[in-house]
Amino acid sequence: MQATVSKKSTKETKPKTKKNVGNTVIFLILCALVVVFLAPILFIVINSFKGKFFISDNPFALPTSQTFVGLSNYINGLEKTGFLSAIGWSFFITIGSVAVILFFTSMTAYYITRVKSKFTSVLYYLFVFSMIVPFQMVMFPMVKLADILHLANPVGMIILYLGFGCGLSIFMFSGFIKSIPLEIEEAAMIDGCNPLQTYFHIVLPILKPTAITVAILNAMWIWNDYLLPYLVIGLSTKYKTIPVVIQMLVGSNGNRDMGAMMAMLVLAIIPIIIFYLICQKHIIEGVVAGAVKG
Repeated sequence: MQATVSKKSTKETKPKTKKNVGNTVIFLILCALVVVFLAPILFIVINSFKGKFFISDNPFALPTSQTFVGLSNYINGLEKTGFLSAIGWSFFITIGSVAVILFFTSMTAYYITRVKSKFTSVLYYLFVFSMIVPFQMVMFPMVKLADILHLANPVGMIILYLGFGCGLSIFMFSGFIKSIPLEIEEAAMIDGCNPLQTYFHIVLPILKPTAITVAILNAMWIWNDYLLPYLVIGLSTKYKTIPVVIQMLVGSNGNRDMGAMMAMLVLAIIPIIIFYLICQKHIIEGVVAGAVKG
């Protein structure tokens, strides 16, 4: 009996040991990933308090009594770039673009999913195809078209971001809407709701997890985007966004104020990090929900 009990206990401890080893390996991998992702942010924060000449000499060293300059990089960057105006335009363009993308793409996805026809099927695959078209292929004709249509302003940027952001957003919304039982909408129509009322009162509240995910992904992209505002708005107007004004710290002869650039980058990432931390718990929920019947 004792031999039988000892054999059973040995068999039970082996799976537990393997499980503990596996958990330890996963934990170490996750710790390594945390270091990899946080290292660039830490690098920027450290160098934002160092003199611009010391950053190039030893960029990974911590500030010392000789290299520490306090908040002078932040003050210098704000004076040189017009950062406060840029952050206002960035907020306007980002919030406006995200709101427009959520409103129009969710309605489009609802129409494509519920109205079964060859037209909606082709329309859906065109939106999906737009996700794989590189921006470099369309940027020159897009800039020419934006100039013809006078889109070199914040409202024009919102329209352009709607065009570039609709593919992924419609794809995610469509996948989630397919998982919504039709019986819910049929019950609303029996109660007298028309299609618009059904969408706004029944479907839209159910879309909240995916809508938050779409909002986060688009907000992070639009807030950090440099190429599209630079090509359309340029450096000569007052509507410059944060990435564009930060690039202005690079001189025409290649000289750059690294201290001021690091300080402005810190100020630029703070709002989007706060937004992400507030909403990050909804990302996985929305992505998984949108992949149920994609």
